[in-house]
Amino acid sequence: MNIDLILDKIHVLPEVSKSALKACVTEINYPKGHILLRAEKIETSIYFIKKGIARAYANRDTNEVTFWFGKEGDTLLSMNSYVANKKGYEDVELLEDCELYQLKTEQLQSLFDSDITIANWGRKFAEKELLKTEERLISRQFRTATERYAELLQNNPDLLLRIQLGHIASYLGITQVSLSRIRSEIK
Repeated sequence: MNIDLILDKIHVLPEVSKSALKACVTEINYPKGHILLRAEKIETSIYFIKKGIARAYANRDTNEVTFWFGKEGDTLLSMNSYVANKKGYEDVELLEDCELYQLKTEQLQSLFDSDITIANWGRKFAEKELLKTEERLISRQFRTATERYAELLQNNPDLLLRIQLGHIASYLGITQVSLSRIRSEIK
């Protein structure tokens, strides 16, 4: 997915502002398995996925708990670092070879100070990330694992073909055995 589509998906900018923002974006590539963001570290960049898939997870005791997936067009960031300049609580692992757009937070903050339309784009960006987080929280709190799986199947069927079942089970908060049972019931 190209950077123009990703930026416009967040909020459409006038061309001069979009050009200023794009001038701060760098294309980078990392292999499958790379840990892009690390827990307990202040992250200084945000990333947009051009191609590939990633997951965010946290370690709990001896288990990794996956709490979101990102694919083409999605953003990878530590909201704690982005908003509060504090250490993040999540690791972000690339599940495929990924092509990413990198944007340094410091450069983006500078653009916020010099261009009100980019500042408004940043506000829309933060609002959309907040809504995604709220949707995940509500889904986790008020839907059964079967309902969450059906929702994943309906909204992101391509993810089920590209992500290991262990990561999907972790995302749903269940074991792989329970996921197999749910999958057989839904088919």
